[in-house]
Amino acid sequence: MFVGTLAFDLLLGDVHSLKEKRSVVRPIVAELRRRFTVSVAETGHQDLHRRAEIGVAVVSGDPGHLKEVLDQCERWMAARQEVELLSVRHRIHGPDD
Repeated sequence: MFVGTLAFDLLLGDVHSLKEKRSVVRPIVAELRRRFTVSVAETGHQDLHRRAEIGVAVVSGDPGHLKEVLDQCERWMAARQEVELLSVRHRIHGPDD
């Protein structure tokens, strides 16, 4: 079994409140979950209205498939117009970890 994770550090565009932040982050989280069948949640910067951290996790028996799904998620996030992707952290855990 292999587990892969991504952590996206995002700068949000024209957002002036936590309520506006939710209106940007919620659709991103929902679309990642729907499109790529991954576990996803806002995992950091909850108290800042212009920053967000979104975590993604995938479990697979095939590390190649795992990397492909994580790469697709990263490409999709990088193409989002409403956010600026500041950084991405990848991690893959294998059976020896």
